[in-house]
Amino acid sequence: MNMQSLILRTAGHFLLPLLLLFSLFLLFRGHNEPGGGFIAGLVAAAAVVLYLFSMDIDAARRVLRVDPRSLLGSGMLLAVLSGVPGIFRGQPFFTAQWWEITVPGLGMVKLSSVLLFDIGVYLVVIGAVLTIMLTLAEAED
Repeated sequence: MNMQSLILRTAGHFLLPLLLLFSLFLLFRGHNEPGGGFIAGLVAAAAVVLYLFSMDIDAARRVLRVDPRSLLGSGMLLAVLSGVPGIFRGQPFFTAQWWEITVPGLGMVKLSSVLLFDIGVYLVVIGAVLTIMLTLAEAED
């Protein structure tokens, strides 16, 4: 799948970290404003797919560092577990819960079960898209 294009290879190296950073921005912004786990996961998967097209399958797997199916499974587990805290407070499953914690240097930070759910969706989308794309890329070779 290596295109041997200098422009594509350079763009792949340059855009990968920028797109991953942008996907994290979308992820953490998403539970209060537009964005969230799904679109952030698509952006992150697109970054790795761009790298796959610009380099090769082995380079893309090295950048990913984990099997995409593991991301899919752990994301699904995290998304489901994000609904459990409501049960311990006598509320329905998936009722949003909020916690305030003090982070040195940042002060008070609000965390929510919604963010945990979004992170789970983020991992599921990355895992699903990359499983499909890497499987198709390997079948082509």
